[in-house]
Amino acid sequence: MTERKNINRGYKTLRVWQDAIDLYVLTSRVFANCPFELKKSASNILDACQSISRNIAEGYCRRSLTEYLNFLNYSLSSSGEYHSCNYSFIKAGQISEEEFESLDSLHYKVENGLISLIESLEKKLKEGNWDDRFIK
Repeated sequence: MTERKNINRGYKTLRVWQDAIDLYVLTSRVFANCPFELKKSASNILDACQSISRNIAEGYCRRSLTEYLNFLNYSLSSSGEYHSCNYSFIKAGQISEEEFESLDSLHYKVENGLISLIESLEKKLKEGNWDDRFIK
């Protein structure tokens, strides 16, 4: 696969985005062969999971710090939805303890990465330390 880089694809260098993609891959594997009656619920957790990385990317591409923070907060909200879905699956006995732990461990890393990124960017906003221009 050819790697194409530009300023609009810079989100791909963010550790939290990379971890969110890894979480989606792992979640996809866990729910790939779920029974028919769980397909809608599995689809919901996959949508919530994918929304985490998509919102990180969309916010990054907005260039405005305020908009970026809004999308990171949407991502954090999707992260909460994801955890709720995952928790309900383990409580209902629809995934194993081992599957839950692997998903929850990586999700916790993503969630904390998002919180740290938001805190860092809020500090930049407060200090007025952000340049929205493409060319400096």
